[in-house]
Parts: sequence; C-alpha cells; structure tokens
Amino acid sequence: MSVLEAKSFTDPDEVRQFPHGHVDLVTVGDTTVGRAEFEPGWRWSQDVKPIAGTESCQAAHTGYVLSGRMHVVMDDGSEADAGPGDAVMIEPGHDAWIVGNETCVMVDFTGLRDYAKK
Repeated sequence: MSVLEAKSFTDPDEVRQFPHGHVDLVTVGDTTVGRAEFEPGWRWSQDVKPIAGTESCQAAHTGYVLSGRMHVVMDDGSEADAGPGDAVMIEPGHDAWIVGNETCVMVDFTGLRDYAKK
C-alpha cells in the first residue's frame, strides 16, 4: 500500500513556545518534523534547559538551516557554526546559541518530537 501524506507548517499540529523562540511541529506518518525559530539572544542553556531539565541538550538533530546562524558546543568541547544552506547533524550532549542579529530558522527531521516539551 502506498502512502502520501503532506502537512503545512502554516497550520502545525503543535506549537511549543520558549523564551526567544518557538517550534512548529507536524507529524507525517511516524515522523515528527519541526520548523524552529530561534531569535537573537536565544541560548539553549538559558531558554530551553529549564524546560528540559538536563545539563545539555539530549536531542539528536538532523536538519537544514534556512536563515540565521547558530553556534553549537558539544559536551566534549568541540564546536561549530551552522548557517543558511547548511545541512546539520548534531548528536546529543550540546549547548547552542544564536550568532548575530538574525533569527535562525531551521527544519529538524529527528530531534524535536520531545523538544521543549513541558
């Protein structure tokens, strides 16, 4: 049996708000896809850590950056930036923050099902 399912982020299944941003979620089949907006001043350890209750982000992210820049620091000290046009894979155990004055918009295919969930 073939399956074709499409949903629009203009009418998401769920919206999760957090300081300096939000994530819109749609579920297609067994996959939850998120479109996240992280505003200037957003930092995981300040804005999402109180919701997650962990020392660092424990979600694995596989995504694509549409706009803005994000700096990611892994628990082991390795770090990198991601910006427009970059495909990213970020393993669990990291902090991240926005670089510059532009909102970072990112589509994530793996790590937002439970992200910032109260």
